[in-house]
Amino acid sequence: MTAAGDVDVHHTDVLVIGGGPAATWAAIAAVESGSRVTLVDKGYCGTSGATAAGGNNLWLIPPGPRREDSVREREAAAGGLTDADWMLRVLSTSWERIEHLAQWGYPFPVGDDGRQMRSSLQGPEYMRRMRRKVHRSGVRILDHHPATALTTDADGIVNGASGVARQNGGRAWRITAGAVVLATGGTAFLSGTFGTNVDTGDGLLMAAEVGADLSGMEFCTAYALAPEWGTHTKGRMLQWASFYDEHGDPLPTERGLGGRKDAQWALAHGRRVFARLDRAPEHIRQIMRDAQPNYFLPLDKAGIDPFLTAYPIRMVYEGSVRGTGGLRLTGPDCATTVPGLFAAGDAATRELITGSISGGGSHNGSWAIASGAFAGRGAAEFSRRHAVVATAAEPHRIGLRAGRVSAPTVDEVVRAAQDHVLPPMRSHLKSRQRLIESGAAVERLWRDIAGGMAPVPTRESYKPRQAAAMVATARWITAASLARNETRGLHRREDLPGIDHRLSHRILVGGLDTVWTRADPVLPQLISAEAVA
Repeated sequence: MTAAGDVDVHHTDVLVIGGGPAATWAAIAAVESGSRVTLVDKGYCGTSGATAAGGNNLWLIPPGPRREDSVREREAAAGGLTDADWMLRVLSTSWERIEHLAQWGYPFPVGDDGRQMRSSLQGPEYMRRMRRKVHRSGVRILDHHPATALTTDADGIVNGASGVARQNGGRAWRITAGAVVLATGGTAFLSGTFGTNVDTGDGLLMAAEVGADLSGMEFCTAYALAPEWGTHTKGRMLQWASFYDEHGDPLPTERGLGGRKDAQWALAHGRRVFARLDRAPEHIRQIMRDAQPNYFLPLDKAGIDPFLTAYPIRMVYEGSVRGTGGLRLTGPDCATTVPGLFAAGDAATRELITGSISGGGSHNGSWAIASGAFAGRGAAEFSRRHAVVATAAEPHRIGLRAGRVSAPTVDEVVRAAQDHVLPPMRSHLKSRQRLIESGAAVERLWRDIAGGMAPVPTRESYKPRQAAAMVATARWITAASLARNETRGLHRREDLPGIDHRLSHRILVGGLDTVWTRADPVLPQLISAEAVA
């Protein structure tokens, strides 16, 4: 970087913001397309984020008729909001890219038939390989460099970003670029979910400030189940669970993963729930431990054998990390509604492949791979077609300038936003009355911080932006939830428990001073006549 006054200035063709799977796949794809690439991450690329902390399964299906069958199955479950072309492209691209990962040396296990088993990835090993490939591809990696704002030219075309270097005393940096890929992850509101401490909605706020639309924010309400004292939310173990109330009486739940819904309903209403993995066959119990050791570690430390002893569980908010909403995409290259800005991974809406339900680990894992590749190529192509011009003057952005000492502190703002998102009766089970209450509260909070938050040390100057992003995201979630007057997928309205077929479209939301919602004019594209609306 070159210094310009007190700001480090750098120039590149494609700037990737983020450090998880989508960001690294985007960086690699942009390099493959001939671009110079810089990647900036709030944390350390390859170790920050939900995937690095655990891993995920993959929606990975070989070429052939089974792919179309899988698309039909997903359409039937996803509330009729998906797009078949996107689903097939994600399946094709993730299949190809996983072959690349194998060539780069990822140690996939081998089955009895001698074939590699590629249906899941161990997060630390996966992201270690991705960082190494990004580095060897010539990408400039700037760790601990959180971006705080996007920059645009006089025509509103995104041409870079600015931020701070956390490990250099908070020194400011500015990077100009021919195009930007936002792969900043989802929004978990600092709920404590495993690996999501960096997922605070920064990318959504930065994009909205330059005019981007969002979609599916009413589906940012995913919760997982974890031991009461733990944060590991790999809920697949619970497909073998029996659930009990605090008196030891069994809950009348269905077998398999569907049983979690009944447990969550009881927890949302303030009841204690216990789980025991007693439905797991003896011969797979060690396999379960080997597959997800982090799930069993806190139980082992507490002296609990979860196959024999019931343990208390709680609901943990995962938001759009495992939910669905994010930036609206306008083309197959993952372009957003703002020229020069592309989105990938959890920062982008996944309604196109998951509709109104959670992508879980598998669909979200493949989406990160494919959307990263699409966005990286798209950004590289945009950069080649458009010369970078001078940055226009930046408008005032909430959280970039400190307010008075008496202004709300970052912690106060975060807690206030969390109060209207994290409780299950605010997000897991919604009602018009509670949504109106929350909407009014977060609107007041947004006005309260408009003049800035209480000063923070320079090296923590990104934290007010995190807090502002959480408030903005809470406003969009609430507005979209009020606009969807029905129950569909992850969006559960106690006052409107049925599906309204007039709402078989995606809902867009955006705005800062004034939040707006409207129907997406692009309708879902289904290949299955049997898909439910």
